[in-house]
Amino acid sequence: MTTVALRSLVFSLSLTCLAFTGPERTGPELIAPELSGRSARQAAANSALSVHEWGTFTSIADRSGQAVEWLPLNGSTDLPSFVEHFRTAEFKVGLRGTIRMETPVLYFYSPSETTVSVKVGFSSGVITEWYPSASHVEPNPKNVLDSSALFQREGNGSIAWDSVTVSPGVSPNLPRGRNDNGSHYYTARETSAAPVVVRTRKGTQQEKFLFYRGVSVFSIPLAAQSMPDGKVLIKNLGQDEIPSIILFERRGDKVGYRLEGGLQSESMLEPPELNSTVDALSHDLEGVLMEQGLYPDEARAMVETWRLSWFEEGSRVLYIVPASFVNRVLPLRIDPAPSQTVRAFVGRLELITPATEQAIEDALAGHDQVTIQKYGRFLSPILEQVKAENPGRAQELDKEWMELYTNPDAATVK
Repeated sequence: MTTVALRSLVFSLSLTCLAFTGPERTGPELIAPELSGRSARQAAANSALSVHEWGTFTSIADRSGQAVEWLPLNGSTDLPSFVEHFRTAEFKVGLRGTIRMETPVLYFYSPSETTVSVKVGFSSGVITEWYPSASHVEPNPKNVLDSSALFQREGNGSIAWDSVTVSPGVSPNLPRGRNDNGSHYYTARETSAAPVVVRTRKGTQQEKFLFYRGVSVFSIPLAAQSMPDGKVLIKNLGQDEIPSIILFERRGDKVGYRLEGGLQSESMLEPPELNSTVDALSHDLEGVLMEQGLYPDEARAMVETWRLSWFEEGSRVLYIVPASFVNRVLPLRIDPAPSQTVRAFVGRLELITPATEQAIEDALAGHDQVTIQKYGRFLSPILEQVKAENPGRAQELDKEWMELYTNPDAATVK
């Protein structure tokens, strides 16, 4: 890990509150207000148009299994340089929340050219990145928001594109960023969706989808509690069945997962045996996404986009977010309305298991930068939980961390 990367992690640690849990938000206040003022044109359905969307809600659980407050981004963005940001690319680094909404993309399909307007609401959240350029973003990026803004404000976020032309058969001139060939943003383009041409204040922009990201503080529909014996108690916190659950674990090159069906109430899962492969899980997950209505190339694009992140070191629960929940916290309006809309969202709840805690403690004691770097943005809440459970060792852990930060040349290279 470079000194710059280490300083980025320390910056995130310094901004994180010792008390993770923010004010609980459940029930009706989650629901964004009903969008009104529909004209006759807006109410009419476009029978030839269909829209598919995928995205991810990422959180990390405390010892009780509930999603906690954290800093969802603690380093440089992984997005191309042409993507637009709420104020600046650095703003999100200090924005605390419970949910990182990652890379929703909206695909459009139509046999002929058609123009629509699109608006997405975001309960208790802020849209932080998007492309093409939006017609309107709420809250206004010109307003000042501090790191705790999401826990203080009562309103909801939103983003709108007023003129999106679906252009089947067109060979689009898609933008490429500077020095970002490694960005997984481009993988989402590898589908048969029609290109979109968007009229913006900055001119006409083209893409294969509408893209946006954000941070919020709404309560997720699932809790996952890591038990001392390695089992995981998973609870459905909502009324709708969670369609599918995957319990995943990776330790070095060893990978394992358990693929479960629908969850109505709760289930105690044994830890997975670490005898599988990332390719096997990718295949199964693509199948789960197609069951939710995604086309094969869309499911493949989603898994490939998040392959390095979803299947990295540690333990986590991946689950299909109920469609009714997605529609409540992320209300979507397209005018004229498409004849079909499919929304497939994967929830990711990171687990702080005993194995993860031990791995972090061993890495700090051994000045093992490579292992520390694997936990990236999740390192801060993991360390805070370890210290909360072992207050007698808190000072020692802080010392080991500072030694690793201030003397990176002495770190172990593996």
